[in-house]
Amino acid sequence: MNKPQITIKDIARALNVATSTVSRALKDSPDISKETRDLVHEYAKAHNYKPNVQAINLRAGRTNTIGVIVPQMIHHFFSCVLSGIEQAAAKAGYNILVAQSNESYEQEVKITRSFLAARVCGVIASLAKNTSHYEHYQELLDNNIPIVFYDRICTGVQTERVVVDDYAGSFTAVEYMIQTGCKRIYFYGADPHLEITKNRRNGYLDAMKKYKMPVDDSMMRLCDTREQAIAITPDLLEMPNRPDGFFAINDETAAGILYACKVMGLRVPEEVSICGFTNGMIAQNTDPKLTTVEQHGEEVGRSAFEILSEKLDGTEKSPNKIVRTNLVVRGTTK
Repeated sequence: MNKPQITIKDIARALNVATSTVSRALKDSPDISKETRDLVHEYAKAHNYKPNVQAINLRAGRTNTIGVIVPQMIHHFFSCVLSGIEQAAAKAGYNILVAQSNESYEQEVKITRSFLAARVCGVIASLAKNTSHYEHYQELLDNNIPIVFYDRICTGVQTERVVVDDYAGSFTAVEYMIQTGCKRIYFYGADPHLEITKNRRNGYLDAMKKYKMPVDDSMMRLCDTREQAIAITPDLLEMPNRPDGFFAINDETAAGILYACKVMGLRVPEEVSICGFTNGMIAQNTDPKLTTVEQHGEEVGRSAFEILSEKLDGTEKSPNKIVRTNLVVRGTTK
């Protein structure tokens, strides 16, 4: 038979200290001596102590459920983030309530109101593409529900965030394309108000400027889906001074560019180089396989949960985090 879970009271009784001392020692409070903290942690580990998150939250007047907003479940990056959140939450004893905004501001507002009604103890969210008003998030904060944003962050409210290093990822990718022979690289981005668009565009621009490559506004297009890329790329490839490289804000868009190049009879990467951003299944299933920037979605999800859980238990250590990217070179670049 399984042994019953020990409690803080059990630890206090065994070590002949107050329950408040055990509680603070488990949270590494500086008010408790290092000797006592080490003793409590050793005993807790040896006897497989696990905090009763539900009891803690009930005392604080909240549930042990975290609300998670995902712009699109079908997107590889967001599914990886969700996986990271789920794993970390399960390990810590939290439940998660997942909702998909489907890139809709209106749906996002409805979700935050439903989270408020469900009395979630915290929220992890990424903005929909067209979200530019943030009162619904401020309402959560006003009701003492902490928020951690990931990827598409909100600069309109004061809260924590986890992002990938979009600027460095873009700079590295475009620099590699230039170093392998590209001289006229176009950038396909998302809505300009999104921070990820700004940062990836700035990385692109700075790499182009570093190598004194010609660049103007006509080389930066609003295009962030496969369908849009298939629609607008052929006209660009028919220009006398056509692009010899494309850097896309995501792998779906890069795959659309690749398709358009094939339809136009252009060889990739001999005549046109293409780089995406995500490193999902799409990147590994195109022909040739996509060169892309790895976002490390699961790490983003785990980090977002860790920051939120620290806020919930009062042991906040790192308010924001930047997850490093890396370039994965495959067959669509030289």
